[in-house]
Amino acid sequence: MRQTAAIPAGDDKRSRQLIEVTIDSLAEVGFVGTTLAQVAGRAGVSPGLVAHYFGDKDGLLEAAFRSLAARLGDNMLVRLAQAGDARARLQAVIDANLGPQEVEDRTSKVWLAFWGQVLHMPRLLRIQRVYQRRMLSNLRHALRQLLPADEVPRVAAMIAAMIDGVWLRGALSGWTETDSETARAMLGSFVDNHIGSLPPRPGAQRARPATLSPVNPATGETLASIAVTTPETLDAKVARAKAAQVEWAALMPVERGRVLRRAADILRARNGELARLETQNTGKPIQETEAVDVLSGADCLEYFAGVAATIAGQHLDLGAGAFGFTRREPLGVVAGVGAWNYPLQIACWKAAPALACGNAMIFKPAEQTPLTAAALEDVFREAGLPDGVFQVVQGYGDLGRAMVEHRDIAKVSLTGSVPTGRAVMAAAAKGLKAVTLELGGKSPLIVFADADVDNAVSGAMLANFYSSGQVCSNGTRVFVQRPILARFLEALTARTARLRIGDPLDPATQIGPLVSEAQMDLVLGHIGRARREGVRLVAGGRRLTEGALGRGYFVEPTIFEASDDGAAIVRDEVFGPVMTVLGFDDEAEVVARANDTEFGLAAGVFTQDLTRAHRVIAKLDAGTCWVNQYNITPVEMPFGGVKASGIGRENGLAAIEHYTRIKSVYVAMTGIDCPY
Repeated sequence: MRQTAAIPAGDDKRSRQLIEVTIDSLAEVGFVGTTLAQVAGRAGVSPGLVAHYFGDKDGLLEAAFRSLAARLGDNMLVRLAQAGDARARLQAVIDANLGPQEVEDRTSKVWLAFWGQVLHMPRLLRIQRVYQRRMLSNLRHALRQLLPADEVPRVAAMIAAMIDGVWLRGALSGWTETDSETARAMLGSFVDNHIGSLPPRPGAQRARPATLSPVNPATGETLASIAVTTPETLDAKVARAKAAQVEWAALMPVERGRVLRRAADILRARNGELARLETQNTGKPIQETEAVDVLSGADCLEYFAGVAATIAGQHLDLGAGAFGFTRREPLGVVAGVGAWNYPLQIACWKAAPALACGNAMIFKPAEQTPLTAAALEDVFREAGLPDGVFQVVQGYGDLGRAMVEHRDIAKVSLTGSVPTGRAVMAAAAKGLKAVTLELGGKSPLIVFADADVDNAVSGAMLANFYSSGQVCSNGTRVFVQRPILARFLEALTARTARLRIGDPLDPATQIGPLVSEAQMDLVLGHIGRARREGVRLVAGGRRLTEGALGRGYFVEPTIFEASDDGAAIVRDEVFGPVMTVLGFDDEAEVVARANDTEFGLAAGVFTQDLTRAHRVIAKLDAGTCWVNQYNITPVEMPFGGVKASGIGRENGLAAIEHYTRIKSVYVAMTGIDCPY
């Protein structure tokens, strides 16, 4: 009897197809009904061919079980790579096992079919035990950093049992009693409460490092050593901001606008210097940072400088006896938490509307990229901004949490990941604070057959490879109508092969490194998982280590072609230079597929038919859309997403809504008619 491999190796599409057919059969007719003959009939092949690959039914089922377990394991590794600390690693294990992929109807039924047979089939039991050991190992590794050693095995076993129990209960109820997100949050809350009730591991409460050490991702060299803001320093900065905000809000709005305008002029004058600093810290090519990062921040300051004097409420005619009016007033001290992909631009996007409205801002840049936000504080000071109105704090996630929870901070604006956004929103809810959340995306870019192919390829490349793919709004799912799919891929592959990868300070470089080693590992993990799942690799897919590139975190621009939307590379945000191309047939189909995601940040449509463009855009669940263009974000237009991609808007007049509160005033013009 031929022994099956864990997952049939190589590029053997037939074996992978038979495994998928087996999983479909298990979901529909169960364990008993799934036979070699039944699978062969579904796949349109002979039973002998199925036996050639897998030997017998046991071998076929073992391969299917291993495929599901491997997918879960890959998802676990990706989530663990994103986890910043021990508690986040625990949540990664929970989220992987209770994620949307594991609770959808088809997968739930298949897992149930396997769990019902493992005690009777040694080959399946071996796989199940590996699954159990892997989960316990990951849980113990995280718990060792939080609890005394003698508590670790017991707590790990308890969490593992609860994960399996919650999943089983949900699966048996058809996920009608709960859903993936609720189940993960519920179990995460329980874990927090239980760990909080136990004594900590000696030394587990030690503080984060006292300094930040940002690295040049092109060389691996440390750029600076920056002191981390302590809780006491944060309190002092907030107190200073609170006092300074009163003075700032009392200025005439036109005066506030003049300060912002002077700051914009200084940014433009220092463009070369600040762009170089941004390139050294982020790895983005200097041709990008000189053209976009600093100047777009200046544009934002200039725009809100003009808006400042126009911020007003409205007059309400209430008849002869009274009138009403509303005032737009600043919130007070607000917090901004930035991301590492556009450090200076994001700082400006948050500071400009906040300051124009009369608020003070405490801004925390990402710990990987702290340098240009600190430079922006100097720019504001030079422009005449009163001391304390804009202050930068430096630190890790614990500092961000302290900002969200600070009683004297009225609102939080975050640019970051979906898990971080959920945590910020939950923490802000305790104080009933307003939030603006600009989070992740898995945005669709749709190319119809009548589109200008070269223009659409340009859009797809900008939507995936600019800033080494580290852009939240990137159109990473590129849907191409089948009549032009081959031509599109040919042009895309040829142009991608010509991209120049190298030293980001070289003006000729088009693709720089990823921001950090951790981000590079995460992106390579996504690529590896896609290849194991059988998604066709069209181009790229490697870390580049030749010559000087070996010192940095360079990943080739990568193109996959996926035959369906089920692969993880199609569903998950990668945040690297990785594009997935998918074929489609008609408009209704592509709209449904484009909307079939938890995200809703952005979308693009390429077509010569403007009627169709407007019709499709109206049907897409996305907050920011483009027609025959991609990733252009003029400050005049609001930017933000829907669904899991965020709440609120940045830029445009819409941002004023998020940095002011409305006060209603009723003014009586006659005496009171009192019945008492």
